[in-house]
Amino acid sequence: MKAKKLQNKLLNKKKIITLGVIITLLIIIIVYFFYQNVNKNLKTGNNFTNKTSQEIEEYILNISSYEADIEVEVESNKNNTKYKIKQSYVSPNIEKQVIEEPSNIQGLQTLYDGSKLTITNTKLNLTTIYENYPYITDNYLWLNSFIQDYKDSQNRKLYEENDQVIMEVSLVGQNQYTSLKKLFINKQTGTITKLVVQDKNQKNIVYILYNEIKINSLKKEEVLAFKLKEVSAKQY
Repeated sequence: MKAKKLQNKLLNKKKIITLGVIITLLIIIIVYFFYQNVNKNLKTGNNFTNKTSQEIEEYILNISSYEADIEVEVESNKNNTKYKIKQSYVSPNIEKQVIEEPSNIQGLQTLYDGSKLTITNTKLNLTTIYENYPYITDNYLWLNSFIQDYKDSQNRKLYEENDQVIMEVSLVGQNQYTSLKKLFINKQTGTITKLVVQDKNQKNIVYILYNEIKINSLKKEEVLAFKLKEVSAKQY
């Protein structure tokens, strides 16, 4: 009997040791895969914590496409007008925009395919097409317009303020209404937060808040697949 009891104790002890080894191995495996995933995220650039201002600037200047939900406030001497807009852009010049607010122009859609601008009023089922339209890149509402101005200008600045990287470009002498454009990027996340256009007195004339933006997520075909209702079209 004593021998049998001793044998049972040894078996139980072996089971405990075996269970302990298995649990230890599982912990090691879990820690290993967790480390690999974290390391992978760091390598793919999802973490901007250690990025310099210059690295974030380079990231912005190499944007090839984006989708954004924005709030826009346009200020004039007489009044302020606010909009909610969805934008899509694919390099070099494919642009789509849908106005969500205010209600009187809700659903107004524009699509630029590189040469032709199509504007559709979905409420009235009316479509207007402008052939060889060259002025789309002058629109201050577009991030790619800022990027191009920044690339072309010799009067530009890059600095940090309140955990934001700010890219600033001077337009003095180029436009009688605007003087500065400023793009704000969260340094920790690399997320674009706002774009401000100012006059010569540094008063905001256009203020754009980026509620959501997805970078390099689109292809040209996805934007051009946007179907406009051409119930009534007028050629210009």
